[in-house]
Amino acid sequence: MTSHDSATVAQRKAIPPIGAGTVAALAGVAAFSLSFPATVWATRGMGPWTATGARGLLAGMLAAGLLGVLRVRWPERRDLAGLLVVAGGCVIGFPLLTTLALQTSTTAHSAVVVGLLPIATASASAVMTRKRLPGMFWGAAGVGAAAVVVFTLTQHHGSVSIADLYLVAALLVCALGYAEGGRLAGHLPGWHVIAWAVVLALPISLAITLIAVPHERFAPTLSSLVGLAYIAGISQLGGFVVWYRGMGIIGVAKASQLQLAQPLLTLVWSVLLMNEHLPLTAPITAVVVLLCIVVTQRTRFKHV
Repeated sequence: MTSHDSATVAQRKAIPPIGAGTVAALAGVAAFSLSFPATVWATRGMGPWTATGARGLLAGMLAAGLLGVLRVRWPERRDLAGLLVVAGGCVIGFPLLTTLALQTSTTAHSAVVVGLLPIATASASAVMTRKRLPGMFWGAAGVGAAAVVVFTLTQHHGSVSIADLYLVAALLVCALGYAEGGRLAGHLPGWHVIAWAVVLALPISLAITLIAVPHERFAPTLSSLVGLAYIAGISQLGGFVVWYRGMGIIGVAKASQLQLAQPLLTLVWSVLLMNEHLPLTAPITAVVVLLCIVVTQRTRFKHV
């Protein structure tokens, strides 16, 4: 065997199998699908602001320890602005807004509304990168958004609740964070993006926690602590690690197709774990949104 052949064999061995990437991406989807139930558990023993601050604080300390042990170099100055966008959208904005929404909204209802996140992310990315997407993309996105609007209005007898406003705002800020994170992941390891984001958000997470604890109900129980541990260690950090690992192996396009199952999984958890009553319109709307996302993903990757 020549040295060239040996190098080729070594290179092939270094490339993870496609199956490993699929498993990693599916693990990320499964981890994120439990975020809403875990958030509800956490807020049974503490206020929403306390849960959000503690979530970011714990995730930030874990990430700082991991980055320190692995001796990861501080990000370059050109990446700091983007990382701050990720921190604001994915570490502070989305967790806080969805936690506030879950104070008066069910996990099933919230999962359906937030099911538009892939479309919102693609739209935000198109605006930020100034890419033109085909008309079929915007048509499918519009149908998906209309389905969620109809679902929301029927749930509240023609009106929009404060929880829905929180969820829409959460969609917008998280979409910006995801889009910017996707851009950064083009030249940074994916897990570095979320790790540095939670570290940069540490001062805000600490401030929120210190201010909120004296002013909110704080009577943590075992279940609330388990919920907090989950949203801090898994939803905010660990889930992103395996999710980005999967994306790195099988690609963004294939991984995004797997994410379509996330809202439906959350609906299952809402019934099995939260004992919520699931209106017929919830799974129907979730399936409509899923189909719309399939169309947007295929047109996006085929024509752009």
